[in-house]
Amino acid sequence: AARNGMATPVLLLLLARLVSSTWHEGSGYYLESHTNEVYAEEPPPEPALDYRRVPQWCATLNIHRGEATCYSPRGSSYRSSLGTRCELSCARGYRLVGPSAVQCLPSRHWSGMAYCRQIRCHVLPAVLRGSYVCSAGVQMDSRCDYTCQPGYQLEGDRSRICMEDGRWSGSEPVCVDLEPPKIRCPDSRERIAEPGKLTATVYWDPPRVRDSADGVIKRVMLRGPEPGSEFPEGEHVIRYTAHDQAYNRASCKFSIRVRVRRCPVLKPPQNGYISCTSDGNNYGATCEYLCDGGFERQGTSLRVCQSSQHWTGSQPLCAPMQINTDVSSAASLLDQFHEKRRLLVISAPDPSNRYYKMQISMLQQAACGLDLRHVTTVELLGQPPHELGRIREHRLSLGIIEELRRYLHLTRSHFNAVLLDKAGTDRERYIAPVSPDELFVFIDTYLLSEREAARRAQSGDPCE
Repeated sequence: AARNGMATPVLLLLLARLVSSTWHEGSGYYLESHTNEVYAEEPPPEPALDYRRVPQWCATLNIHRGEATCYSPRGSSYRSSLGTRCELSCARGYRLVGPSAVQCLPSRHWSGMAYCRQIRCHVLPAVLRGSYVCSAGVQMDSRCDYTCQPGYQLEGDRSRICMEDGRWSGSEPVCVDLEPPKIRCPDSRERIAEPGKLTATVYWDPPRVRDSADGVIKRVMLRGPEPGSEFPEGEHVIRYTAHDQAYNRASCKFSIRVRVRRCPVLKPPQNGYISCTSDGNNYGATCEYLCDGGFERQGTSLRVCQSSQHWTGSQPLCAPMQINTDVSSAASLLDQFHEKRRLLVISAPDPSNRYYKMQISMLQQAACGLDLRHVTTVELLGQPPHELGRIREHRLSLGIIEELRRYLHLTRSHFNAVLLDKAGTDRERYIAPVSPDELFVFIDTYLLSEREAARRAQSGDPCE
């Protein structure tokens, strides 16, 4: 026993010289180097490990784009010693994949593995009729700004940002056509009415229409007359409305002014009137001067309104009708009244005839109405050779009196009268005095021309 007790320290000393131990710091591994001397009788014992002398038990943690915050039981200098706990985190823009904390185990390995992966959002879809530009692609904090093609407007978020959770902020916008088409109407214009008319034919080109989006115009509507229409005097507004495919609309308008060149309004002559074409005093209008029955026109009969807005000629006069009784026949006498006056021829046996006196008395009281209806009285009185014929103050010869009696079938034996129209035709006969009212009703009903009736309706009855 004493011998064995002495041998043990000697053997340990020899082993200490033959075996050298080396710690490779940072590797986590323990290596041995041996000499050629091996004692097979007894295997060497396991070395006694002293954890306090091994500051780097696990491999050093190095996280790319990240950071490890470690806490060691032995203090801050022992970042990889046994029992060290490290909390793992990633830099901004990166996401940790794996456990958020690891611990150095006796097996010289960390309890888990982790790495930092870059945060990326999905690729944004294309925008119809638009585009976007991103500051950093699909990385976190990348900002994508949207724009639309000309003619379209953005509805929704104008920008989207890649957030920390890998999603884009906001929602996908759309490009819509909110802009109305561009429409330009023709210029406003003025036209002069054509000669003898109160209208003008006006032409114009269609409006110019353009859509700033897709260039497609769905329809163009016109409110007003078509080009080439006749426009009356005055100002007229023409409107056009255009619609694009998105039903946006735009309108424009222009005016057409039609001007009628006019001459000064003509005044009718005293004892006469005017009959005009067209509107009476417009360019091209013709006015005819007419005189009342018993009056004759002296001067030009027609005047025309010229483009210079002046009338041709000068205003005529209506002078009292000159009755010429120094004629050779009754026909020549009657021709003077043709188309001018109506004749009421009265025949009586003598001036003292009761019917004759009654008739002349009534006619004298109705002188205005007779003149209004262009009636001239012819008197045939007495027996030859003292027979008397007269028209107002004009005396008729015996030969003319005889011809008139034969032509009109007038007897000398009793009172009778005959009414002649302006053509000299026998229209009515009376064998007793006729009242002015009865005479006027007959004339107004059967003998007035259209022109006379229209003038009477316009001016009324000045004798009332």
